[in-house]
Amino acid sequence: MQTQQCADLSAPVARKGKSPTIALYALTLGAFAIGMTEFVIMGLLPGVASDLNVSIPSAGLLITGYALGVALGAPFMTMATHRIPRKTLLLLLMVLFVLGNALAALAPTYAVLMAARIVAALTHGSFFGVGSVVAAELVPKEKRAGAIALMFTGLTMANILGVPIGTFIGQGYGWRSTFWVITAIGLVAMIGVMALVPKVNVAPSSFGREIGELRRPAVHVALLMTVFGFGGLFTAFTYIAPILVDITGFAPGAVPYILVLFGIGLTIGNIYGGKLADWKVLPTLAGMTALLAAVLALFGILDQYPVPALITVFVMGAAAFGTVPGLQLHMLNTAKAAPTLASTLNIAAFNLGNAFGAYLGGLVIDLDIGGGLYAVPYAASLVTVVGLLFTLLAMRMARSRN
Repeated sequence: MQTQQCADLSAPVARKGKSPTIALYALTLGAFAIGMTEFVIMGLLPGVASDLNVSIPSAGLLITGYALGVALGAPFMTMATHRIPRKTLLLLLMVLFVLGNALAALAPTYAVLMAARIVAALTHGSFFGVGSVVAAELVPKEKRAGAIALMFTGLTMANILGVPIGTFIGQGYGWRSTFWVITAIGLVAMIGVMALVPKVNVAPSSFGREIGELRRPAVHVALLMTVFGFGGLFTAFTYIAPILVDITGFAPGAVPYILVLFGIGLTIGNIYGGKLADWKVLPTLAGMTALLAAVLALFGILDQYPVPALITVFVMGAAAFGTVPGLQLHMLNTAKAAPTLASTLNIAAFNLGNAFGAYLGGLVIDLDIGGGLYAVPYAASLVTVVGLLFTLLAMRMARSRN
């Protein structure tokens, strides 16, 4: 058999007797640890700022630094590691993740903590990109999106369980203790990957050929689907706390519980979005993106009323993460000759959409466009509509190829 650049994603990889479900759970735990380290810092900022003698805004840059580390580090890490076998790469990424979080726990200064956050961020895009490819290869073709969704459940569960528990530990025992807990979870995930994830049949690739694959217009459209289709969520979600407090009228103490409700919506949407994407990926993405655009616009009307606002926040989470497995699977289907690089770039596109959405929402507030905070959900809906237009373009391009 001639050496191929990428694995055949239409058939499950040989597993040597290991259960693909158990292997997916090892990837899910890794995703949980990475999601926890990304988001838990938000609840630890006051303690970090006080301990390291920096301002709250300076501490907040630890979030920005991580996001930029993901967006910029993902393609760099993939280019640097494209010849490493996928299982070996996953293990190396988890080692780097553990070291980054251990360094964060020990950080004597703000600069060291920022460096530690960036080190951990370098693993984020590659882990989810490579993990998506591995997850898709562990199962039959008709279950690939569901397998990707199961791995991403770790990210949603990090929001529901990991972040609240990590915040509680950090507030009770110091912020460093939270990073030690994340380090321990990362170690367990690393052992799980080592013991449970089989070697996958991905031969070393021609990097030039992968770059050539990424020049195709269909790949560009797929990336723009992710940037705008998911970026609309963060246009609104970044400012969800002031919306719920200043417009809806909830007490600040109620916001964490509402975010748990949002996280439950994320998890449900992720699971069922994966099942639907296994049925028909592009129609599912079009439907989910349209639903998200509609819900965001509706949130601009209903955020003045507590109960409807709660329902809308839940549906918003479900619709948003209902797109995630489909967006990853569509990228794998579109860039078949460069699955790892394209999948990793798609993770970077998610983070680029997050950063763009947060900036746009802040601009609407700062310039008091359309009422400032009141107009943020409508701006978010418009961003998502752009993502929907790119999705419809992708469907048209797919029909023209068939």
